[in-house]
Amino acid sequence: MTETRVALVSGASRGIGAATAREFARQGWRLSLGMRDPRLPEWADPALIHIHAYDAAGGDLETGWVTAAAARFGRIDAIVASAGVCSTSTVIEAEDDELDRLLEINCKAPRRLVKAAWNALTASGRGRVIILGSLSGKRVKHAGSGLYSMTKFAAVALAHGIRHAGFDVGIRATAVCPGLVDTDMARALEARAPADMTDPADLARIIAMLVDLPNEASVAEFTLNCQLEEFY
Repeated sequence: MTETRVALVSGASRGIGAATAREFARQGWRLSLGMRDPRLPEWADPALIHIHAYDAAGGDLETGWVTAAAARFGRIDAIVASAGVCSTSTVIEAEDDELDRLLEINCKAPRRLVKAAWNALTASGRGRVIILGSLSGKRVKHAGSGLYSMTKFAAVALAHGIRHAGFDVGIRATAVCPGLVDTDMARALEARAPADMTDPADLARIIAMLVDLPNEASVAEFTLNCQLEEFY
């Protein structure tokens, strides 16, 4: 078993997931990257990076990914669940199938991923879980964010539930809740200039810091914002 820590990152093809994977690699982690379109990034060392086809909307694919990553590296020390999907529907406009899709990707898939890796995270003694929430998981900013907020509130609760379930075995979980981040998703929804949004690379450095903290420095939630709000 290698002594180098191993992290699984979902949604690693672009945005926050891609930036996080690159930062972890820069810091010397071995990585298993879950991607809908599995391709080795140009910066990646194939000896240190494992690529696995993964779609958070695909049903129970998490066990196969975890099994493949553990077979490649012999251990799993961290999960970064960054795959996510947005909606601009109000809670009244939306039909159940749209809500079901958001819940599947934003909540159920990360729960299954952590569940599948639980034994390995426990064996690590300092297993780490990052659930990409959102400030939309802390407040409902407007009607058009209502449906999305429902699922991101649930994602934040998932992180807290994992933190409680795993605390005695050294697992620490954090809900990371950014506001607008310069990603394809945010640029499609907002007129704000990309330079005025949070840089994914900055968020990646925060995630790397959180997973590197000792067991005695548990961070339940980490919020950040590119703009002034009353509380955030």
